[in-house]
Amino acid sequence: MKNRSAFTLIELLVVIAIIAMLMAILIPALSRTREQAREVVCRSHLQQWSLCLAMYTGDYDGRFMPGIDEDWATGRYSWIYTLIPYYQEASIRLCPKAQRTAEQGGTPPYTAWDVSITNPADFSLLKDPRYKIGSYGINWWVNDSDMVVGVHDAKNKWRRIGQRNPSAIPVLMDCGFMLARPAPMDTPPEMDGLFLWADGGGMKRVCTNRHHGGVNILFMDWSSSKVEIRELWTLKWHRTFDTAGPWTVAGGVTHEDWPRWMSQR
Repeated sequence: MKNRSAFTLIELLVVIAIIAMLMAILIPALSRTREQAREVVCRSHLQQWSLCLAMYTGDYDGRFMPGIDEDWATGRYSWIYTLIPYYQEASIRLCPKAQRTAEQGGTPPYTAWDVSITNPADFSLLKDPRYKIGSYGINWWVNDSDMVVGVHDAKNKWRRIGQRNPSAIPVLMDCGFMLARPAPMDTPPEMDGLFLWADGGGMKRVCTNRHHGGVNILFMDWSSSKVEIRELWTLKWHRTFDTAGPWTVAGGVTHEDWPRWMSQR
Protein backbone atom coordinates (compact mmCIF):
# COMPACT_ATOMS: atom_id res chain seq x y z
CA MET A 1 0.00 0.00 0.00
CA LYS A 2 1.13 3.49 -0.76
CA ASN A 3 2.12 5.68 2.15
CA ARG A 4 -0.51 8.32 2.92
CA SER A 5 0.54 11.62 4.49
CA ALA A 6 -1.79 13.41 6.92
CA PHE A 7 -1.68 16.00 9.67
CA THR A 8 -1.09 14.69 13.10
CA LEU A 9 -3.30 15.84 15.95
CA ILE A 10 -0.52 18.04 17.28
CA GLU A 11 -0.03 19.68 13.87
CA LEU A 12 -3.77 20.40 13.63
CA LEU A 13 -3.77 21.94 17.08
CA VAL A 14 -0.80 24.12 16.14
CA VAL A 15 -2.57 25.31 12.97
CA ILE A 16 -5.76 26.05 14.92
CA ALA A 17 -3.76 27.94 17.54
CA ILE A 18 -2.05 30.03 14.86
CA ILE A 19 -5.38 30.85 13.20
CA ALA A 20 -6.87 31.82 16.56
CA MET A 21 -3.88 34.03 17.28
CA LEU A 22 -4.19 35.75 13.90
CA MET A 23 -7.89 36.30 14.44
CA ALA A 24 -7.21 37.82 17.85
CA ILE A 25 -4.78 40.24 16.20
CA LEU A 26 -6.82 41.05 13.10
CA ILE A 27 -10.33 41.46 14.52
CA PRO A 28 -9.48 44.44 16.79
CA ALA A 29 -7.51 46.00 13.95
CA LEU A 30 -10.46 45.57 11.58
CA SER A 31 -12.78 47.01 14.21
CA ARG A 32 -10.55 50.07 14.64
CA THR A 33 -10.39 50.49 10.86
CA ARG A 34 -14.17 50.37 10.63
CA GLU A 35 -14.52 52.95 13.42
CA GLN A 36 -11.96 55.21 11.75
CA ALA A 37 -13.86 54.92 8.47
CA ARG A 38 -17.08 56.02 10.17
CA GLU A 39 -15.27 58.96 11.70
CA VAL A 40 -13.96 59.96 8.27
CA VAL A 41 -17.47 59.71 6.79
CA CYS A 42 -18.81 61.87 9.63
CA ARG A 43 -16.25 64.57 8.92
CA SER A 44 -17.04 64.26 5.22
CA HIS A 45 -20.68 65.00 6.02
CA LEU A 46 -19.63 68.08 7.98
CA GLN A 47 -17.53 69.24 5.03
CA GLN A 48 -20.58 68.89 2.79
CA TRP A 49 -22.50 71.02 5.26
CA SER A 50 -19.71 73.57 5.06
CA LEU A 51 -20.46 73.95 1.35
CA CYS A 52 -24.17 74.42 2.10
CA LEU A 53 -23.43 77.00 4.78
CA ALA A 54 -20.90 78.79 2.58
CA MET A 55 -23.47 79.07 -0.20
CA TYR A 56 -26.18 80.23 2.19
CA THR A 57 -24.02 82.91 3.83
CA GLY A 58 -22.83 83.92 0.38
CA ASP A 59 -26.45 84.50 -0.65
CA TYR A 60 -27.24 86.47 2.52
CA ASP A 61 -24.37 88.93 2.76
CA GLY A 62 -22.31 86.67 5.02
CA ARG A 63 -25.06 86.23 7.60
CA PHE A 64 -26.23 82.99 9.18
CA MET A 65 -29.90 81.99 9.41
CA PRO A 66 -31.97 83.51 12.27
CA GLY A 67 -32.62 80.13 13.91
CA ILE A 68 -35.78 78.59 15.34
CA ASP A 69 -36.13 81.30 18.00
CA GLU A 70 -37.53 83.62 15.32
CA ASP A 71 -40.35 81.19 14.51
CA TRP A 72 -40.49 78.30 16.95
CA ALA A 73 -43.94 77.21 15.76
CA THR A 74 -42.84 76.34 12.23
CA GLY A 75 -39.04 76.04 12.42
CA ARG A 76 -38.77 77.92 9.14
CA TYR A 77 -35.58 79.73 10.15
CA SER A 78 -33.76 76.70 11.52
CA TRP A 79 -30.63 75.53 9.73
CA ILE A 80 -32.42 72.26 8.94
CA TYR A 81 -35.12 74.05 6.97
CA THR A 82 -33.24 76.99 5.45
CA LEU A 83 -30.51 74.78 3.98
CA ILE A 84 -32.88 72.40 2.16
CA PRO A 85 -32.33 74.17 -1.21
CA TYR A 86 -28.57 73.77 -0.83
CA TYR A 87 -28.25 69.99 -0.62
CA GLN A 88 -29.65 66.88 -2.29
CA GLU A 89 -28.34 63.92 -0.31
CA ALA A 90 -30.35 63.40 2.89
CA SER A 91 -27.73 61.07 4.39
CA ILE A 92 -25.46 63.99 5.31
CA ARG A 93 -27.86 64.83 8.14
CA LEU A 94 -26.68 61.74 10.03
CA CYS A 95 -23.38 60.82 11.61
CA PRO A 96 -22.74 57.17 10.62
CA LYS A 97 -22.40 56.40 14.33
CA ALA A 98 -25.84 57.86 15.15
CA GLN A 99 -28.31 57.00 12.41
CA ARG A 100 -31.31 55.83 14.46
CA THR A 101 -33.51 57.69 16.91
CA ALA A 102 -34.37 56.22 20.32
CA GLU A 103 -37.73 55.17 18.88
CA GLN A 104 -35.92 53.35 16.08
CA GLY A 105 -33.67 51.49 18.49
CA GLY A 106 -30.75 53.89 18.78
CA THR A 107 -29.00 53.99 22.15
CA PRO A 108 -27.08 56.96 23.63
CA PRO A 109 -24.63 58.30 22.74
CA TYR A 110 -25.30 56.75 19.32
CA THR A 111 -28.74 58.31 18.97
CA ALA A 112 -30.20 60.60 16.33
CA TRP A 113 -32.80 63.21 17.24
CA ASP A 114 -36.30 63.56 15.80
CA VAL A 115 -37.83 67.01 16.25
CA SER A 116 -41.35 65.77 15.47
CA ILE A 117 -41.15 63.44 18.47
CA THR A 118 -39.25 65.73 20.82
CA ASN A 119 -41.58 68.66 20.09
CA PRO A 120 -44.72 67.13 18.57
CA ALA A 121 -46.71 70.37 18.86
CA ASP A 122 -44.00 72.56 17.31
CA PHE A 123 -41.86 72.87 14.18
CA SER A 124 -44.76 72.29 11.76
CA LEU A 125 -42.41 72.57 8.77
CA LEU A 126 -40.10 69.88 10.15
CA LYS A 127 -42.38 66.86 9.92
CA ASP A 128 -41.10 65.53 6.62
CA PRO A 129 -38.93 62.39 7.09
CA ARG A 130 -36.36 63.89 4.73
CA TYR A 131 -35.21 66.43 7.27
CA LYS A 132 -36.90 65.98 10.64
CA ILE A 133 -34.20 63.55 11.84
CA GLY A 134 -30.49 64.25 12.30
CA SER A 135 -27.48 63.83 14.55
CA TYR A 136 -25.72 67.18 14.11
CA GLY A 137 -26.53 70.43 15.85
CA ILE A 138 -25.72 74.06 15.12
CA ASN A 139 -23.98 76.37 17.56
CA TRP A 140 -26.92 78.62 18.53
CA TRP A 141 -24.50 81.52 19.02
CA VAL A 142 -23.79 81.84 15.27
CA ASN A 143 -27.45 82.57 14.43
CA ASP A 144 -28.36 86.04 13.18
CA SER A 145 -31.19 86.83 15.59
CA ASP A 146 -31.97 89.31 18.36
CA MET A 147 -33.99 86.77 20.30
CA VAL A 148 -32.90 86.10 23.88
CA VAL A 149 -33.44 82.74 25.55
CA GLY A 150 -33.22 82.67 29.35
CA VAL A 151 -29.93 84.18 30.54
CA HIS A 152 -28.35 84.04 27.08
CA ASP A 153 -27.41 87.48 25.81
CA ALA A 154 -28.06 88.03 22.09
CA LYS A 155 -25.12 90.46 22.00
CA ASN A 156 -22.81 87.47 22.23
CA LYS A 157 -23.99 86.01 18.92
CA TRP A 158 -21.55 85.87 16.02
CA ARG A 159 -24.29 86.39 13.41
CA ARG A 160 -22.02 86.29 10.39
CA ILE A 161 -18.82 84.85 8.95
CA GLY A 162 -15.57 86.80 8.68
CA GLN A 163 -14.76 86.74 12.41
CA ARG A 164 -11.24 86.77 13.86
CA ASN A 165 -9.75 83.32 14.53
CA PRO A 166 -12.58 81.45 12.78
CA SER A 167 -10.81 78.11 13.24
CA ALA A 168 -11.76 78.26 16.95
CA ILE A 169 -15.46 79.10 16.44
CA PRO A 170 -17.71 76.00 16.23
CA VAL A 171 -20.60 76.11 13.76
CA LEU A 172 -21.95 72.57 13.40
CA MET A 173 -21.06 69.42 15.34
CA ASP A 174 -22.06 66.02 16.74
CA CYS A 175 -24.97 66.90 18.99
CA GLY A 176 -27.87 65.50 20.99
CA PHE A 177 -30.32 67.93 19.39
CA MET A 178 -30.42 70.26 16.39
CA LEU A 179 -28.87 73.11 18.40
CA ALA A 180 -26.75 73.76 21.49
CA ARG A 181 -26.05 76.92 23.54
CA PRO A 182 -22.77 76.19 25.36
CA ALA A 183 -21.74 78.45 28.23
CA PRO A 184 -18.37 78.42 30.08
CA MET A 185 -20.02 77.51 33.40
CA ASP A 186 -21.85 74.48 31.96
CA THR A 187 -20.91 71.32 33.85
CA PRO A 188 -20.13 68.06 32.05
CA PRO A 189 -22.73 65.27 32.17
CA GLU A 190 -22.32 62.65 34.86
CA MET A 191 -22.99 59.88 32.35
CA ASP A 192 -22.23 59.49 28.68
CA GLY A 193 -25.23 60.21 26.48
CA LEU A 194 -27.22 62.49 28.81
CA PHE A 195 -27.49 65.19 26.21
CA LEU A 196 -31.10 65.73 25.13
CA TRP A 197 -32.59 68.92 26.65
CA ALA A 198 -29.73 69.00 29.16
CA ASP A 199 -29.27 72.29 31.02
CA GLY A 200 -31.47 74.19 28.60
CA GLY A 201 -29.37 73.24 25.63
CA GLY A 202 -25.89 73.82 27.03
CA MET A 203 -22.57 72.01 26.65
CA LYS A 204 -24.02 68.65 27.69
CA ARG A 205 -25.71 68.37 24.32
CA VAL A 206 -22.30 68.38 22.67
CA CYS A 207 -20.67 65.95 25.13
CA THR A 208 -21.44 62.86 23.12
CA ASN A 209 -18.69 60.27 22.90
CA ARG A 210 -19.27 59.01 19.38
CA HIS A 211 -15.68 59.03 18.21
CA HIS A 212 -13.37 57.55 20.83
CA GLY A 213 -13.37 60.45 23.26
CA GLY A 214 -13.88 63.14 20.65
CA VAL A 215 -16.54 65.23 18.92
CA ASN A 216 -16.41 66.10 15.21
CA ILE A 217 -16.87 69.83 14.70
CA LEU A 218 -17.18 72.12 11.69
CA PHE A 219 -15.58 75.51 12.36
CA MET A 220 -16.25 78.95 10.91
CA ASP A 221 -13.26 78.72 8.58
CA TRP A 222 -15.13 75.69 7.07
CA SER A 223 -12.55 73.23 8.33
CA SER A 224 -13.56 70.21 10.40
CA SER A 225 -11.69 68.24 13.04
CA LYS A 226 -12.17 65.97 16.01
CA VAL A 227 -11.99 67.75 19.36
CA GLU A 228 -11.47 65.87 22.62
CA ILE A 229 -14.55 66.17 24.81
CA ARG A 230 -12.58 67.76 27.65
CA GLU A 231 -11.32 70.44 25.25
CA LEU A 232 -14.80 71.64 24.28
CA TRP A 233 -14.66 74.36 26.95
CA THR A 234 -11.58 75.88 25.30
CA LEU A 235 -13.37 76.75 22.05
CA LYS A 236 -14.81 80.19 21.31
CA TRP A 237 -18.51 79.35 21.26
CA HIS A 238 -19.64 82.98 21.51
CA ARG A 239 -18.07 86.44 21.59
CA THR A 240 -17.40 86.60 25.34
CA PHE A 241 -17.01 82.87 26.01
CA ASP A 242 -14.30 82.40 28.66
CA THR A 243 -11.88 79.86 27.18
CA ALA A 244 -10.06 79.75 30.53
CA GLY A 245 -13.19 79.03 32.54
CA PRO A 246 -13.67 76.57 35.42
CA TRP A 247 -13.72 73.53 33.13
CA THR A 248 -10.35 74.17 31.52
CA VAL A 249 -6.83 73.48 32.71
CA ALA A 250 -6.23 77.23 32.88
CA GLY A 251 -9.32 77.53 35.05
CA GLY A 252 -8.05 74.97 37.54
CA VAL A 253 -9.82 71.77 36.51
CA THR A 254 -7.96 68.57 37.39
CA HIS A 255 -8.16 65.02 36.13
CA GLU A 256 -10.13 64.04 39.23
CA ASP A 257 -12.75 66.73 38.61
CA TRP A 258 -14.06 65.14 35.44
CA PRO A 259 -16.88 62.58 35.60
CA ARG A 260 -15.52 59.06 35.57
CA TRP A 261 -16.48 58.34 31.95
CA MET A 262 -14.57 61.46 30.83
CA SER A 263 -11.58 61.14 33.16
CA GLN A 264 -10.80 57.72 31.68
CA ARG A 265 -10.31 59.17 28.21
